[in-house]
Amino acid sequence: MQPLKKDWVASSVPDSSCSCVTNPLFIIIDSNEVIANYLLGVGRADCTGPVAEIPLMGYANPDQVGGGLLTRLYSRAFIMADLDDSRRVVFVSADIGMVSQRLRLEVLKKLKSKYGELYQQDNVILSGTHTHSGPAGYFQYTLFWITSKGLIRPSLNAIVNGIVKSIDIAHQNVRRGRLFINRGTVQNSQINRSPFSYLANPASERSRYSSNTDKEMVMLKMVDSNGQELGFISWFAVHPVSMNNTNHLVNSDNVGYASYLFEQEKNKGMLPGEGSFVAAFASSNLGDVSPNTKGPFCVNTGESCDNPQSTCPVGGATMCMAMGPGNDMFDSTRIIGQNIYLKARELYEKASQEVTGPLRSAHQWVNMSDVLVELNATHTVKTCKPALGHSFAAGTIDGVGGLNFTQGSVEGDPFWDEIRDLLLGEPSNETKDCHKPKPILFSTGEMTRPHPWHPDIVDVQIAVIGSLAIVAVPGEFTTMSGRRLREAVKREFDSHGTPRMDVVIAGLCNVYTHYITTYEEYQIQRYEAASTIYGPHTLSAYIQLYRGLARAIATNTVQDLPPGPEPPLFNIGNMTLVPALTVDRVPANKTFGGVLQEVRQQYRAREVAEVTFVGANPRNSAENATEHNFLTVERYNSTSDSWQVVKNDASWDTRFYWTKGLLGRSNVTIEWHIPHDTELGIYRIRYFGHYRKKLSISHAVSFPFEGTSSAFEITTP
Repeated sequence: MQPLKKDWVASSVPDSSCSCVTNPLFIIIDSNEVIANYLLGVGRADCTGPVAEIPLMGYANPDQVGGGLLTRLYSRAFIMADLDDSRRVVFVSADIGMVSQRLRLEVLKKLKSKYGELYQQDNVILSGTHTHSGPAGYFQYTLFWITSKGLIRPSLNAIVNGIVKSIDIAHQNVRRGRLFINRGTVQNSQINRSPFSYLANPASERSRYSSNTDKEMVMLKMVDSNGQELGFISWFAVHPVSMNNTNHLVNSDNVGYASYLFEQEKNKGMLPGEGSFVAAFASSNLGDVSPNTKGPFCVNTGESCDNPQSTCPVGGATMCMAMGPGNDMFDSTRIIGQNIYLKARELYEKASQEVTGPLRSAHQWVNMSDVLVELNATHTVKTCKPALGHSFAAGTIDGVGGLNFTQGSVEGDPFWDEIRDLLLGEPSNETKDCHKPKPILFSTGEMTRPHPWHPDIVDVQIAVIGSLAIVAVPGEFTTMSGRRLREAVKREFDSHGTPRMDVVIAGLCNVYTHYITTYEEYQIQRYEAASTIYGPHTLSAYIQLYRGLARAIATNTVQDLPPGPEPPLFNIGNMTLVPALTVDRVPANKTFGGVLQEVRQQYRAREVAEVTFVGANPRNSAENATEHNFLTVERYNSTSDSWQVVKNDASWDTRFYWTKGLLGRSNVTIEWHIPHDTELGIYRIRYFGHYRKKLSISHAVSFPFEGTSSAFEITTP
């Protein structure tokens, strides 16, 4: 920028070091710069948390507990503001299963203490990518405690702090810039996992679409006024379940791998997690969309189980699993992630349609268990108290349940109903009638001990950036549900003088309420319908609510919207069944970080270098150091006689395995899957951990340690 010809724009932006809005930030505008339409800021921060002994969130499989790390989890934040900074919108996409109400409330509380009223519930959208391989334990409602082993403070804190830090970084980097939008079709990356439910939608409606999934990716590209690339948000509907429910390594799955590829490409010479370019692959209406493109097969016989109940002749529903395109789940994750990345790169490079216009946002809290829905001029219906149906326990072809439940159950099972009645109480007749034809397994809306089992108060929110409307939904909308919602919001904008809006659905935002199917899909009662917790008219209620938000934005009457009933924040300590941290011990004549199984002296590309160390519980590290790095791969530089880090624990080709032994002993195995294009030379692998030692009966402290493999050579094939 040149030192002359500058105009000054003042805006009241808070000092991040204090709890109040203070000195104005003066943004320098150079009259020689390219015209900018917005103020933009991007940021990325680690939100991985503990990678061992914590249940993984998504499949509800009690045996799926963290045992290491494949890739780190990140929160990616994007701040967009009008040029005069009169309005701001924050969009966060975090590599987590979903955003919980507890998580959102704690993030908003921290933002308020830092920034005053600048970032609050109406202009901050928090969205989860929906990876099923991130730590659980960040929920305040009782149902989620069952498979999460309670509320796990280290897990919750890591996500809260990571999200807030990513917003801090974006806030500090706000500058003048431009937005561009593009859209295109992603091929060979998804199937509908409940096609028989989809077929229940009217034929006239289905005939308007070429596929039973939404294949369109929407891309919002950000550059600053000097043309420097800042990053992008893309929205695409696919479940990040390429890693299946046998996986124990924390990772961000297929969409996380797409982010990894894009950020590695743009942040050249940087390790994963470093560099200023931020690439978010955010979730959308992915409710019935699977990345396991080979479809469902019986794992015991190999025959197809693509039937309405997803069952196998031998073994029933528990044998029916969908397969991804790869040789194993790692390979499938790579293939799907790369497909998504390649389309995003094409859309990014060709993005030329500029986004212009003001920023606006609208938000309400709604009691979703008691919404009166006007279907037409003569018919009104109501939503229900939350409840889950029998098919909820069946799981899906991406991750089956562990008991003899099947999808498509429209009648209860006397055996399970009797057990439920004895342990949890029978659902009321009112709730049973309201949810028909769903046979209720858990009447969660009538279960309140030790805290309510499901939320009643839910966020609905829309943020508008020029011609783009981001509809932030609190759960997993199916393909057709998402289409109906998008169309309804678009029509509402059209009819109130705001035509040609691009409407995108951002999934798993702000609070988690499971699934949202169409009324017709609900009648079939596969997993997604059984998990539509507010009853058969849930979608109609949401369409009515989001139309109201769109109307308020279009008519400039957002200030007249009632905020609605605030959600509760339960007083919960560290209530968890996760085992307490114990003292770490080593075998006789060994030390922490000592090598138990050495690397070979030589490897070739595409081989796996592997070393095993005397380890300690990785939770010690998560609780002692934020963004702790468990490993590095280093290459020897003979010129400088030094070792250069070329990989870390966020790298796709490194794997960190922790194996718990007896009496406080444990091992760590590190694998490096050597890429085909690795530079020849001398390498080593290093391990960094913390061991826990008792200083007195009541006081234990963690101490850092490290271990290093022997040097090894990578040679030509």
